[in-house]
Amino acid sequence: MTHHSLRARLGVLIAITLAGVAADQLVKALMRTLLASGPRTLIPGVLDLVLVENSGAAFSLAEGATPVFVIAALAVAVGVTAFVARTPIASLPLVASLSCVAAGGLGNLIDRLVKGTVTDFFCTTFVTFPVFNVADILVTLGVAVSLVLFVRMPDPDAADAKCATGDKSSQEQPHG
Repeated sequence: MTHHSLRARLGVLIAITLAGVAADQLVKALMRTLLASGPRTLIPGVLDLVLVENSGAAFSLAEGATPVFVIAALAVAVGVTAFVARTPIASLPLVASLSCVAAGGLGNLIDRLVKGTVTDFFCTTFVTFPVFNVADILVTLGVAVSLVLFVRMPDPDAADAKCATGDKSSQEQPHG
C-alpha cells in the first residue's frame, strides 16, 4: 500500500484546485465577452455557446437559494481538504479527482458571491440538457473518477489485519 506524504497530497490538492478555479473563471470571462453579441455555434448539431446567467442549479432548479449553494460549496471544499489531509492512503489520482470537484464548486461559488448568478454557456443541441460551464464539467468528471477510485481504494483495516496476523500472501516470496 502506497502512502503519499501530506505535503504531496496537499500540493496536488492546492495546485489542481487553483488551476481549475482559474481556468473556470478565465473561460467564463471570455464567454461573457464573446457571447455578449449573441449565441454562437461551436459544433454544428452538437454544441452551441449561449450566455446564460443562472441563479439556480441544473435546469434552473432552486433559483434564489444562493445561501444553500454557498454552504454546500464550502462544505465540499472543507470536506475534500479534510479527507486529503487525514487519509495517507489516498492515491494522488484520487486527490486530483477530488481537487476537480472542489475547483468546480469553488468556481461556481465565486460567481454566486460576486455576481449573484453562475455564468453558463455550453448548450447541447442534440439532446435537451442544462446549459453548463467548465466548473460543472470539473465537478462531474471529478465525482465520476473519484467514485471509481474510491471503489478501488485499499481497505486500511484489512491491510492492518494482514500485517498483524503475519499474512504474507500478498508479499513477494523469495524463490528457492
